[in-house]
Formats: sequence, C-alpha cells, structure tokens
Amino acid sequence: MKKNLVIILAIIGMTGLLSAGGFFLVKIKGEKKSVNDWLGKTILYYGETCPHCLIVNKYLEENKVKEKFNFEHLEVYKNSENAKLLTESAKQCGIKTNEIGVPLLWSEGKCLVGDKDIIDFFKKKIEK
Repeated sequence: MKKNLVIILAIIGMTGLLSAGGFFLVKIKGEKKSVNDWLGKTILYYGETCPHCLIVNKYLEENKVKEKFNFEHLEVYKNSENAKLLTESAKQCGIKTNEIGVPLLWSEGKCLVGDKDIIDFFKKKIEK
C-alpha cells in the first residue's frame, strides 16, 4: 500500500513538474533568440531599478508612447535572455562589452544610450 502511494505521489509530482515545464518551454520557444530576428524593429532595453530607465519609462507612460509607436520593451537585470540580446545589439553598434549600459535603444541597427537621447527619439517618432 505504501509503495503504491509513493508511486502515485511521484506520478502526480512529475505530472505537475512536466506541466509547468511544458508551459515554460512554450514560452521560451516563442521568444526570439537573436537580435537579427528583430531587424526592422525597435528595442528598448532597461533595468528594473535603473534610475535613468525610470525616467524613460515615466516619459513613455505619461505620453502613451506604446499606443503611438510599436517597440519592444525588454528588462535585462532579471532576464538573462534579454541581457544576451542587449549584448548582441550593443556589439552590432560597436559598443564594447564593458561599456554596455541601460537604458539602451536599438533601432535600425543603431544604438542610443541614456535617457535624454532615447526620449528625444520617441518624441520624434510620436510627432510623425
């Protein structure tokens, strides 16, 4: 009886893990792995606690930029896949690995770094 209970609990546990893992794997498979997959798109890389990123995010929210201009908004401090994309984007712009920082905007193969330049970029885009 104990053996059957252990087997049943093990099966239930494995089913739960596989189900959770299955959802996780679907999410990973849906993500883009290379910055080349984003050609023609604009990506704003930010860090959740970065003070300059907070300035940019505040501008984006107050001006409802997401509703007016399509871009990806990727957090890099807690998401290692996004951090890899940031590194790849920065390298394409000629930024050395030890000089990469956020906020960084990647658009049309070019990079903008810092809150002022990024806010100016979005101002021009939403004025069109």
